[in-house]
Amino acid sequence: MTVKERFLKYVQIETTSDESSPTCPSTPGQLTLAHVLVDEMKALGIADARVDEFGYVYGTIPAKGSQTAKVGLIAHMDTSDGVKGPTHPQVIPDYDGKAITLKNGVVIDGFDFLPSLAGQELIVTDGESVLGADDKAGVAEIMALAERLMQPDAPDHCTVCLAFTPDEEIGRGADHFDVPGFGADYGYTVDGGALGELEYENFNAAGCKLTFHGVNIHPGSAKNQMKNATLIAMEWASMLPAHETPAHTEGYEGFYHLCSMQGDEENASLIYIIRDHDATKFAARKATVQRITDYINAKYGEGTVELALRDSYRNMKEKVEPHMYIIDKARDAFLSCGVTPVTTPIRGGTDGATLSFMGLPCPNLSTGGYNFHGRKELITVQAMETMVNVLESIVRGA
Repeated sequence: MTVKERFLKYVQIETTSDESSPTCPSTPGQLTLAHVLVDEMKALGIADARVDEFGYVYGTIPAKGSQTAKVGLIAHMDTSDGVKGPTHPQVIPDYDGKAITLKNGVVIDGFDFLPSLAGQELIVTDGESVLGADDKAGVAEIMALAERLMQPDAPDHCTVCLAFTPDEEIGRGADHFDVPGFGADYGYTVDGGALGELEYENFNAAGCKLTFHGVNIHPGSAKNQMKNATLIAMEWASMLPAHETPAHTEGYEGFYHLCSMQGDEENASLIYIIRDHDATKFAARKATVQRITDYINAKYGEGTVELALRDSYRNMKEKVEPHMYIIDKARDAFLSCGVTPVTTPIRGGTDGATLSFMGLPCPNLSTGGYNFHGRKELITVQAMETMVNVLESIVRGA
């Protein structure tokens, strides 16, 4: 199968992850895709292809030639719940670089990169779901490389350790990853965006849930009696820096992001994510959340606000920098395939961040996709084909 054929097959298996689920994987479709991948790997001759009890897929391509390095390639099987529903990919064989109108009236336009894609074969959604290039493009590219390396006339290469993980989109992608069993010296997640992205810095991240407890009483006799939990939640939110949100920040700038809110007079809740590349600033943001909470409790009574603050992942930079040769290898691989590598900080996280702290240095590589997590997601076939070549260059030069 070509990388295009693999991608079109994989995106039509619905694998949206579910943060509310206690299981791993969080949704059954991910396990369906896991078994599809294992079957394909075994058909290629990867003898140790397997899926474990948590839905993680592993397999090893033995070295050909004298290289002793063991390089890991990792992608995640789940997709974002940004727009739920099954994916029906649409292929535009010879894109003209202009606005794209999808079946339901969604228009892809106004993006600076669109004209540069003219003449390429584009894959988009039908406007009813995400496309799932994040990260089924990575899955397809790794599998296309695996097929290439398992051919009798394959070029010499190092040992290649393959892994496909569940639940990355809900922050659990590395929770049950078997680093010793994986067997790689270092790895790469293939989970980035535009062709050429090479990333080894990401946000420090925490999740923040605030639960507000009020006292309800009839509005006609509420003076000095009512404590409106929703209003107290709004007061809490108003005390955060107004311009430190995703809509006002870029690059290395951190933020507080309100993901959801609900409530009434007696009970209310706010759910935030907190992000910053700098560890000191990240700690200061968490301290700000605690300080506001303490103030509200002092004002309205202890127990008015309950704060649950949990670290999600850390900036992988400190774990990758001692092994910068793996960044140099990736840069060389991009250049050998005619792609200029672009190193930028990730305004998010990958499995590689957690894996780096688990002892597997693991920067992130592009997939070639754009506009992840929305109806306007797209990718080009040519970018996916180029990424297969980049991955081959990495494992040949390891």
